[in-house]
Amino acid sequence: MLVMGIESSCDDTGVAVLKDGKEPLANLLSSQVKIHSIFGGVVPELAARKHLDNILPLTHKALSEAGISLSDIDCIGVTNRPGLVPSLLVGLTFAKGLSFGKDIPLIGVNHLEAHAFAVFLEREVEFPFVCLVVSGGHTNLFLVEDYGVMKLLGKTLDDAAGEAFDKVAKLLGLGYPGGPVIDAISKKGDPSRIRFPVSRVDGYNFSFSGVKTAVMMYLKRENPDLSDEAVKADIAASFQEAVVKALVEKTLKAASDYGVKSVVVSGGVACNSRLREAFCRCSGELGISCHFPSPGLCTDNALMVAYVASYRFERGERDALDLDAFSRI
Repeated sequence: MLVMGIESSCDDTGVAVLKDGKEPLANLLSSQVKIHSIFGGVVPELAARKHLDNILPLTHKALSEAGISLSDIDCIGVTNRPGLVPSLLVGLTFAKGLSFGKDIPLIGVNHLEAHAFAVFLEREVEFPFVCLVVSGGHTNLFLVEDYGVMKLLGKTLDDAAGEAFDKVAKLLGLGYPGGPVIDAISKKGDPSRIRFPVSRVDGYNFSFSGVKTAVMMYLKRENPDLSDEAVKADIAASFQEAVVKALVEKTLKAASDYGVKSVVVSGGVACNSRLREAFCRCSGELGISCHFPSPGLCTDNALMVAYVASYRFERGERDALDLDAFSRI
């Protein structure tokens, strides 16, 4: 069984081919970071236009790398929610055209479900497990009971964690995207230097606008010398520590409350080295196993979309050509 995955939910264009739900034959991604870094964030209209430029060449290249033709594809999986609607529509419309033109079954894929199951491309995790999907646009906590059976436990009430990283990086003059650069500079800083507030909202929800505002107020009040790299590293490390603590505490609390023995952490922010270190240490103390996809599968990619489409296709699921795109789940 050959499944093509198409991903265009934000600013990365991805096309992949997956064989029998476990063997990647091609996994291509075109990033737009250089374009959007000028503006300090993703501009939806520019992202959609760049997807238009990228998606056909990437598809040709993916088929070539896989050594197959489009007629060999058994199913096309495409992200149709959640995300930036202009970007989603490019991938979805392209997938519909391929589906109609070659009479290939079409399956719409939930981007967050794809992140939750990205780790299965490398190893299986026993059900049920708690999954944290944490990225620039999402911070969601799920109880995953089976393939495609996910219960939303909590989500961010304001900024996503990755969004907070981007905004604080901008305050510190570190550029965009903020996650990787804050991760790097924090390794030289003291995370206990400044006590920024750790969000503890009700239930399993998250909030990161407060810690972002706390950093902004600290900069205004203390007027630190940001030309001093050591000062900047301490601020970045202290901010990162507050975010990491909130994510780890809430996720492991959910795992303990539901009596599960495994936690999966996925999404772009799951590449953060301090987050990985804290999860592995704290989960080990509780006897909970913690699983991260490799960094290339944490960030947006089409291979995880193809994986979800594979098990949905095997269950006999299909979507009609009137499938729509949605900004939210």
